[in-house]
Amino acid sequence: MYDNNGGEIRCSLRGRFQKDFQLKKDKLFNIDIVVVGDRVKYEINEDNSGVIEEILPRKNYISRKAPKIKGVGNRGERLEQVVAANINNLIIVSSCKTPKFNNRVIDRLIVAGESSHLNIIIVINKTDLDESDDYTAWAQLYRTIGYKVFLTSVKTKTGINDLIKEFANNTSLIWGHSGVGKSSLINEMYPGINLKIGEISDNTSKGKHTTVTSIMKNVGENTFIIDTPGIREIDPYGIRKEDVCHYFIEFVPFMELCRFNTCTHHHEPGCGVINAVDQGKINGERYQSYLNILDTIEEDMNF
Repeated sequence: MYDNNGGEIRCSLRGRFQKDFQLKKDKLFNIDIVVVGDRVKYEINEDNSGVIEEILPRKNYISRKAPKIKGVGNRGERLEQVVAANINNLIIVSSCKTPKFNNRVIDRLIVAGESSHLNIIIVINKTDLDESDDYTAWAQLYRTIGYKVFLTSVKTKTGINDLIKEFANNTSLIWGHSGVGKSSLINEMYPGINLKIGEISDNTSKGKHTTVTSIMKNVGENTFIIDTPGIREIDPYGIRKEDVCHYFIEFVPFMELCRFNTCTHHHEPGCGVINAVDQGKINGERYQSYLNILDTIEEDMNF
């Protein structure tokens, strides 16, 4: 963790936190006690390490459905894994090639970010690998929706300085598929961090995990970045079926035109969203992402 002057302090949890977690683990939805980005009160030991005494309330956090953990939770549902807390920017990174551009993952990460009320920035990386420039159409789509999109390449230094400006005076979480070049991008933006760089599998063209846990780095005055492990799949947590459409922000103007106020925008007659898709006012790929997410929302969760 970092103190108020930006100094790094290695901290551990007071034992009572661990004990409390063990007592409550069968009743938990959340598997985390403290996460990257949390603000805490702590005491300094003689060796200049710290002991966390209190975890302060979060202004926000972003999470996903966690893999089922043996011994935690007995009700069979997926638990919540908080990725980070107290964030300003969600930086969604995709590569245009190797691994190939994946708009479905981007749309799922957008939903997670919108549900947490974060400022969302999309980065399409490795532009030097795609001579066809197919990625520019995707960039235009997301810009038309209202998101900032940066086209970057570590090899050609494209977009690096512009992206650095977006990070200044913010805490930014960097999230994306394995192998899209998150760590390389951070190393280029902030020389000296020296994050470990992964490889791309020749057989699957997918990235191999190199970052195994979320890491926060102080990279400038009031400027922090959180590097996260690459993901293969992402399921947003705690979102009801009726709320998903609100996180596809281009749907909102057309939702008011639906015949039924309980419309799921899936099959109902007189649906303003479906009509907008048919008329080309909503992108068909984005609508398909919406349907895919809608199908994965669990009905039996209690909110």
